[in-house]
Amino acid sequence: MASKISQGVEKVVTMASNGITDKKHADLHRDTVNIHDNKHFSTTDFGTKVATQDDWLRVVNDGRTGPSLLEDQIAREKIHRFDHERIPERVVHARGAGAFGSFRVYESAEDVTHAKVLTDTSRTTPVFIRFSTVQGSRGSADTVRDVRGFAIKFYTEEGNWDIVGNDIPVFFIQDAMKFPDIVHAVKPEPDREVPQAQSAHNNFWDFQYLHSEATHMFMWAMSDRGVPRSFRMMQGFGVNTFRLINKDGISHFVKFHFTPTLGVHSLVWDEALKLSGQDPDFHRKDLYEAIDEGVYPKWKFGIQTLPDSRQDDFDFDILDATKIWPEEDVPIRYIGELELNRNIDEFFTQVEQAAFCTSHIVPGIDFSDDPLLQGRNFSYFDTQLSRLGINWQELPINRPGRHRITAGKVNYWPNRFEAVPPVPPSEGGFNSFPEKIQGIAERLKSKKFSEHINQAQLFYNSLTPPEKYHLENALGFELDHCDEPIVYERICDRLRDIDLELAKNVATLVGAPVPEKEGRPNHGKKSKSLSQTYFMPSEPTIASRRVAILIGDGFDKATVKAMQTSLKAANAFPFVIGVRRSTIYGEGEDKSSSSAGMMPAHHLEGMRSTMFDALFIPGGSHNQTLQKNGRAIHWVREAFAHCKAIGAMGEAVELIKTAIGSVDKVKLASVGEQGVIESYGVVTAGKSEASGIGEMIKMLKGAKDFAGAFFYSISCHRHFEREMEGLSSMVAY
Repeated sequence: MASKISQGVEKVVTMASNGITDKKHADLHRDTVNIHDNKHFSTTDFGTKVATQDDWLRVVNDGRTGPSLLEDQIAREKIHRFDHERIPERVVHARGAGAFGSFRVYESAEDVTHAKVLTDTSRTTPVFIRFSTVQGSRGSADTVRDVRGFAIKFYTEEGNWDIVGNDIPVFFIQDAMKFPDIVHAVKPEPDREVPQAQSAHNNFWDFQYLHSEATHMFMWAMSDRGVPRSFRMMQGFGVNTFRLINKDGISHFVKFHFTPTLGVHSLVWDEALKLSGQDPDFHRKDLYEAIDEGVYPKWKFGIQTLPDSRQDDFDFDILDATKIWPEEDVPIRYIGELELNRNIDEFFTQVEQAAFCTSHIVPGIDFSDDPLLQGRNFSYFDTQLSRLGINWQELPINRPGRHRITAGKVNYWPNRFEAVPPVPPSEGGFNSFPEKIQGIAERLKSKKFSEHINQAQLFYNSLTPPEKYHLENALGFELDHCDEPIVYERICDRLRDIDLELAKNVATLVGAPVPEKEGRPNHGKKSKSLSQTYFMPSEPTIASRRVAILIGDGFDKATVKAMQTSLKAANAFPFVIGVRRSTIYGEGEDKSSSSAGMMPAHHLEGMRSTMFDALFIPGGSHNQTLQKNGRAIHWVREAFAHCKAIGAMGEAVELIKTAIGSVDKVKLASVGEQGVIESYGVVTAGKSEASGIGEMIKMLKGAKDFAGAFFYSISCHRHFEREMEGLSSMVAY
């Protein structure tokens, strides 16, 4: 135990002493204390060393303990700090995780903006990202069905620029006036304070029906986008429409996009439900693990731009946050890359105190008249004042690379010394775009804001059959939790406006009247980029995929070692899972040998298949034990039902047969015979041979070698053909 503790301390010291990578890192480093360097001791906040942390100053004699004394300044300070060490949690986005990284542009956007962060290709800009769920409290689970926050703070040389985005490109409401209503509707119902962190309740769906503008957004939320596999495999969107201003003062409307290089990938619903209990910190641990292992998450950064002259060219208002700009009409121009490469040092001072604001922009970027954005600019600043106080922008995580004490006689402008003068725009001072405004003051929006169904249909039409099936089942789950018939009956009626078959299937599931006629014709249009299957990696990869290797006494040790080596070479993360978390011995090993056996990372009951992307079982006599182990069989069945890649060699094929033998469509290799068979993402080899697993793996569809076929199967994310052909439902999981 002592050696493990010392190793942990050594890791922390090493991390803390790493070279300073950028100006923001250096800025934070000035306020960072490494408690493991043996240079720091207990002191009061005013610098006096403390002799004891255990006893309050009190009246005492040999026989009695008397009253504690209020004069103990050390105890009072310690308790005072504890009493006030928490700040009010966010109203929304309370559950979060974050990391540091860098941003660079590889193609200058100087034709549309003079913002240096988007034009200077020689510059690397430090960033901090906070990912979050929207609905739940800080204590809720990571994997609930929800929108995910994707908030980025760029520490540019011209000041901080915040993109306060989400993993979905649209929002529930068009006008910020409705923010309190949508948040109140999605939060726990006020009478009983339930449910926590889920939208499956009457109030949420009551709001959705009564605000048809929310239709497009709830379709996204009920799709696979609502249960992402990882923060690292989500898209990020600025959601709102901003402006870019170039050096000539010409304006373009813009939307911001971040596309993960690992592809867009989701959990399946049963898996998300189980993970909420099995590992409620799954997403934040996944993020930290990938960065610790050096497999840094990356996103391509893109912009969609429109000159002011095209503002009225569409059948929707481009300032409407419930609408996308279809890529077929406004292509994304990818100009940069975002990478996360450094984990946080302390959660509270960095992630919890991180405060983002849509009004934090730099010269060359400006606001549009997007009515949701206009209200966010007020609301975000106001809420940070409430949570963190008036100096919230000076906290280390939020300040733009500086923390100064201002000395001098004056603190106003103009002054007799001409001290701290404004900076003219020609020298980098911020200057708002001189937009011509004409109209009357009324509580209205443009007529185009009143069309709410076309893009909901576009989104649904663009999904693949498995994605449509998941959305249908998600609606079925959510509405089944609504116990007031008026709520689920109305939503099924609304679904008639999107697709009649969808409405019929959901109504049948939840017990609503089954509609016979569509509410309005489906226009049939599609946009290929609305399906997340469009965003597969450019080359097959298993980088950062978690692969479980199941073993018991009598496993083929050479094959396991070869698989571990090959997975690590491909930047995947192998985990040996044993029947116990103590030494397990390979086939024919001499237990007295110092090199005998293998220590698993976890045991079958401590971890479950839900926490891994793929499953591998080596050959060996251990399979006789595993076939009699109900949990081992459940591991295989659950991974199969969740459409994950499964690999088995030699005698392990018999374990696969025991687990899913009733699914005769899945073809398996014959034990003892040469050859590799891939069937519905299940890859089997009749012989367990380490020689069939090398470090240089070519992941190809139809690969003849075991590792090539298995790794390609993992790279496909999921094998939903099992689900669509009814194979998943044939096993108990």
